[in-house]
Parts: sequence; structure tokens; C-alpha cells
Amino acid sequence: MNVSEALLLSSGNGPAECRQAVSLFLDWLADRAQDSGIDLDVSARAASHGPTSAVVLLRGRGAGDLARSVEGVIQWRCQSQIRPKHKRKNWFIQVFRLPQTASEVRINPATVEMQAIRAGGPGGQHQNKTSSAIRARWTRPDGKTYTVVVRANRSQHQNRRVALDRLAALANAEITEAQAARQSESRALHAQLQRGDPCYVFEGREFKQAK
Repeated sequence: MNVSEALLLSSGNGPAECRQAVSLFLDWLADRAQDSGIDLDVSARAASHGPTSAVVLLRGRGAGDLARSVEGVIQWRCQSQIRPKHKRKNWFIQVFRLPQTASEVRINPATVEMQAIRAGGPGGQHQNKTSSAIRARWTRPDGKTYTVVVRANRSQHQNRRVALDRLAALANAEITEAQAARQSESRALHAQLQRGDPCYVFEGREFKQAK
């Protein structure tokens, strides 16, 4: 299965509250993807209070529509939980669509940890009766680790093959993001975020979408 869309979620040069917003938006996006039957894989750059950025892969029918709908500025209106006396209540992150590139990553299956798990997710209770889903974990030579969960097929063998493809695609998307950042593409990716005209606005600690 080919990657449908690759996204970069960035807190830019924002404070810790913006990293919180990245984490909350990742959860919201994962729920949207699951509701639409879209596979979602994430590789995040961890930091205190949340990721500074995250590369997200979306696969399946509707992935393009979902990616286009979230591209742009995301605003979170909330009193800071980290600095309760801080006057600022508006925090921003930005979502970029990454260019599609040919995969540069090759993974030796022998280096991947595979674990069979109950399928869960879309498909109803019938899927839960067998441990056909696969959680795959691969660590690059430099120590960077990627994890995916594949439940697309009832065959464990097929899910193992798909897992290898998705691990490679996720690693390749990070390479693409790094190349784009070096070339100052997509508005320099991690540069200062725009503040106007958000495509989504969320409110409060519950991160509820504003109406």
C-alpha cells in the first residue's frame, strides 16, 4: 500500500503550550482518521510537555481530503496549564503537507520486532476474536525508533508485510521533511508560525473544536 499523504505538525519556535497543542491535535487527528477508516502512523520529536513536531502518514480512501482539511494554522484557546498566571490564552501550531518522494529507506525484516495483537479498531467485534494485527517496531542505526500497528488484513502474514512497508514509509517521510527544511520549502517548515486565519480552532483543556 502506498503512502497517500504525509504531514508535518510543527510547534515552530513556540513555547511549551504549543507543544501541548501538537500532542492534543495528534490525538484529535487520530480519532478523525479512525472514524474514517484511515491508517495513521506517527513519528514525533519528543520534548517536555509534548512534541516539538511530528511527521504523520495517512493511508486509505479519504486520506487526501483529511490532509487538505487540516493543512494550515491550528489555534488552541486555553489558559496555560503550565504557567497559570500567564496572560496569553492563544496558542498556535501549523500543519504542512510534505512532498511525495521515492523511498530511500530499506529495512531488513530481521531487524524488526513483530508482536501479534488483537485487531481492534475499525471492523467491529469480529476482528477482536483473532490476534491477526501486528505491532512492528524498528530502530535505525542512529537509534531513532519507529512503531506502527497494522490491522488491515485478517492474515497475520499480510499484516507483517504491510508493517515493513509502513515503517519504511514513515522513516522516509522524516527524511523528506529534513530535506525540505534544509531547502527552506513549505515556508521553511519550522520557522515562525503564521498567526492568522486558522483552519481549526479548539478551546479549553478538553480540546473541543470551536463552533
